Amino acid sequence: MLRTVEEWGFGGGERKFFSGDEIGMADLAFGAIAYWLGMIEQMTGVKLLDAGEFPRVYAWTERFREAPVIRDNLPDWNHVAATFRRRKEEMQIIRNEAIVRFAKS
Repeated sequence: MLRTVEEWGFGGGERKFFSGDEIGMADLAFGAIAYWLGMIEQMTGVKLLDAGEFPRVYAWTERFREAPVIRDNLPDWNHVAATFRRRKEEMQIIRNEAIVRFAKS
């Protein structure tokens, strides 16, 4: 999917957003990737969107996230990251408890 968007999504690199110089419906539909992909990368430590492999998509994610209408309405990055870290820790505790129960049975 990223390869297709890279090759066809931005008019050969001439457009800032999918529909031109302004954010449109396609940008909003694809926008979850701009926010959540970065969050997933941060939480897992796995790079999913490489700027060298997908330079147009990568640049678009940066432009999209920094657009005032988007930036001012997204959830706070640090708050969301803290929530994910807390949830990850809770899941690890549950997993470890299940392993101990299984080992005792």
